[in-house]
Amino acid sequence: MLDEQRTLPVQVGDERATLTSILQYQRDTLMMKCAGLTAEQLRSQALPSTSLTLLGLVRHLAEVERGWFRNVVGGEDVRGYWPRDAAGRPTEWEVADADPQEAFATWERTCELSRAIVDAAASLDVTGRYVDEARGIDETYSLHYVLTHMIEEYARHNGHADLLREAIDGATGE
Repeated sequence: MLDEQRTLPVQVGDERATLTSILQYQRDTLMMKCAGLTAEQLRSQALPSTSLTLLGLVRHLAEVERGWFRNVVGGEDVRGYWPRDAAGRPTEWEVADADPQEAFATWERTCELSRAIVDAAASLDVTGRYVDEARGIDETYSLHYVLTHMIEEYARHNGHADLLREAIDGATGE
């Protein structure tokens, strides 16, 4: 069993406290799935049916945090943490030479910034915009939506992380 060092979600509280604590629990779960592994294990494509890696998930979720909280809710224009390839595709999933310490530091710093943005918001009804002129997208999202979406995003990827971790060293845990 993996050691469980997660902050338990609020079971009785207002909506913001409930949503933010569930999101933090999902963040803690990702960290738990990666704990104690070597750089090689974190980069390992442990399942033959996918190129997913635990390190790729960490880098991807840093990008997702950045995009939704800093850019959409916070109104910033923060470009991706990792470069794009020659075709313009993101490279967060390409981890053969990636530095796990850099990836975790980036993810943890981004989560801190995300928490600060949420804490500073007057309410869950605060809105932000996602604009991608090249693709003709201009959408408005509430903080409530973003928190709910991020819980879903982490939960899905934590399922991937659970399978990867078990394939790497047999460790299991919720």
